[in-house]
Amino acid sequence: MEKFSQFRDRGSGVSPFIPVTTPSTTISALPRVFVFLLRFIPFIAYAAVYFLFLQFLPLPAAVRKILLWALMGIPGIWWVDLQIDGVKRGHLSQQPASRVPHPGSVIAASFTSPVDAIYLAAIFDPIFTVSFPGTRNVRQISLLQAVAQALSPVQLGLPQASLRDGSVTDISALLKAHPDRIIVVFPECSTTNGKGVLPFSPSLLATPSTASIFPVSLRYTPPDITTPIPGAWAAFLWKLLSRPTHCIRVRIAEGVSNTAGGLGEGESTLAPEEQNMLDRIAESLARLGRNKRVGLTLAEKAAFVKAWTNPKKNH
Repeated sequence: MEKFSQFRDRGSGVSPFIPVTTPSTTISALPRVFVFLLRFIPFIAYAAVYFLFLQFLPLPAAVRKILLWALMGIPGIWWVDLQIDGVKRGHLSQQPASRVPHPGSVIAASFTSPVDAIYLAAIFDPIFTVSFPGTRNVRQISLLQAVAQALSPVQLGLPQASLRDGSVTDISALLKAHPDRIIVVFPECSTTNGKGVLPFSPSLLATPSTASIFPVSLRYTPPDITTPIPGAWAAFLWKLLSRPTHCIRVRIAEGVSNTAGGLGEGESTLAPEEQNMLDRIAESLARLGRNKRVGLTLAEKAAFVKAWTNPKKNH
């Protein structure tokens, strides 16, 4: 991997874009083929029924959550290790609702896999958004779009189509329009392999000071279902469906208030207080995920993806 050393963060030495692989032998691969074939058709069929039909029905939120848990159960996502920052194990049920994401609050989530969105939907039934570098605006998207976003090409700015179709908004407007819902933001704007936290979009700065922002980190065991390379659906499905079980490690930090919003002079010009607020949330995500913040940008990820997918053109 030395030929990709230019995409390693200089300060931490972390390479957040290289796909995670796990050792495998021919003997160990044979049972995985059987498990994959056993699950593939039921998983694709169930996902198609849910996203093409069931999600459009006026079902209660509790029913939608049960259906999504069933979707995660097919590939063996059975165990979730959930912990709230600063709360001892066994005391989660004793915590007030204000300690966890609740209607009218914002989740600033790590972004590593299509499973992120499905898990967050199964727990919180939120509204999903896409963030972009250099702008406080976001685009509201559906759950299916949030799943697809994990394997979508890198976007260095707001797409023109979003500006034309009216889907561009900001977090403050979404909270006003949906006071009974949680808003999910992926402030890194694109996926990593879970080993580093990318620089944030300023989209979180549009959160009103009355709404809490909860950093939420999701990590996976085995970690190879992360999807830093756009379009790698075949590899993702193989890793997801061929293993007997997967575990999600979820960590939720204490909510913070945006007391610095609106101090900047423009979309991408941040006041020191605003940058400090973003840094605070990014540090929380890094700490919860036991990884490092990196200085690599989406432009560098786009260059990495080009080099990774077209190696002959980069010799």
